[in-house]
Amino acid sequence: MGAPVKKHQEVELTVDSLAFGGNGVARLDGFVVFVRRGLPGDRVRARITRVKRGFAEATTVELVEPGPDRVEPRCSHAGVCGGCRFPELGYTAQVAAKAAQVRDAFDRLARLENVLIEPMVPAISAYEYRNKLEYSFTQTSDGPALGFHRAGRWDEVMPVERCHLTTDCGNAVREAAVAWARKAGLQPYDQKEHTGYLRHLVVREGRNTGQALAVLVTAPGELVDADGFVEALRAVPEVEAIHWAINDRPAEVTNLPTELLWGVEAIEEEICGLRFRVRPNAFMQTNTEMASVLYETVVEFAALTGEETVYDLYAGTGTIGLVLAPHALTVWGIELSEESVACAIENAALNGLVNAAYFAGDVGQALEELVPRSGPPDVIVVDPPRAGLPKKALLAVAELSAKRIVYVSCNPTTLAANAKELVETYGYEIERVRPVDMFPHTPHIETVTSFVLSDAP
Repeated sequence: MGAPVKKHQEVELTVDSLAFGGNGVARLDGFVVFVRRGLPGDRVRARITRVKRGFAEATTVELVEPGPDRVEPRCSHAGVCGGCRFPELGYTAQVAAKAAQVRDAFDRLARLENVLIEPMVPAISAYEYRNKLEYSFTQTSDGPALGFHRAGRWDEVMPVERCHLTTDCGNAVREAAVAWARKAGLQPYDQKEHTGYLRHLVVREGRNTGQALAVLVTAPGELVDADGFVEALRAVPEVEAIHWAINDRPAEVTNLPTELLWGVEAIEEEICGLRFRVRPNAFMQTNTEMASVLYETVVEFAALTGEETVYDLYAGTGTIGLVLAPHALTVWGIELSEESVACAIENAALNGLVNAAYFAGDVGQALEELVPRSGPPDVIVVDPPRAGLPKKALLAVAELSAKRIVYVSCNPTTLAANAKELVETYGYEIERVRPVDMFPHTPHIETVTSFVLSDAP
């Protein structure tokens, strides 16, 4: 039977739930329609934008009747800015929807029965929680401005008057950069025409240390009025590091080599009682408050006694492994990025942790070389990218037969696929699952899962 809708057709729909990714889920005669900007309980008029064999996609054009959990958003850019997907959904309902998505991933995708999924841990702060934001420059009638991409548009940047996900400091740094750009008469980069100069501003904060770092990203060319830029940002008291990076490619990239214009090379952040250096390109969870909650959950699930050899895979800058180190015999970390490994080693020294070592390499290949040096692991912690553990890495991890695996996931769908393999192919049992909401008003979900080997003593 063909789809009951056609592209560009407008239909009236009732949204039942939220899908992973943030779109509403509605049904038309049993046919699934994913509705952008549709919230649970909403009655909407939506325009069909795409039709596939088993589903269709649509965009809300009119809210006919609001759902019971729809609220007045705090942000004046809600519905237009692509930074937040559902700021109009009450926070309690957001947590419930994300928890349901984790349950659906294990039940429907992994088809694993009787998995204990604990209640989702809500965010401590629903606003002003981000310690990092990447702004894009755009041209307005008043001159250059900074903002985020318009929802659903890669080539259009919407100026931001105030972002409620960052702090007064974060907003002040953005405003100072805009004032400088207008005074200097510089042109923003045009993503369509590939012309112009100013591309991005990255702002990072040490939320528990009161320090801030900024990176200006431009197209190739001499930095005009560099002294003026430094002076403008130094007016924000928290700013202690100002960097400059050049992007000579059309793609929007901010993870680039930087030149220090003023201040210190790196600021610091404090998580779980440890200090971590934050360089321009170092990975750090963007919600400092909830990073502590996430890492404490990993410590709890790892159930260390002080006698274990721990492998920290996809280690980043060593944050998880170093939080575990005081509870373990040794921690051995593997991370592909050499820059991140250098940061992890530096962070271990900064905290006086001599039982943690880090190495650069691909997890799927490097484990074979690590085992003879470290001995077999008792506990493995993995924190892979959104795509989850690739098949080669999953096999390499499973073949180590660690008695416990703690899996930190930022994508419940790929977690479900890996969990199914670990349980059905490699003999692990799921002990506990705990979702943690790190990113209110967005569809992103962090989940910590502990696996134990079925025949482990």
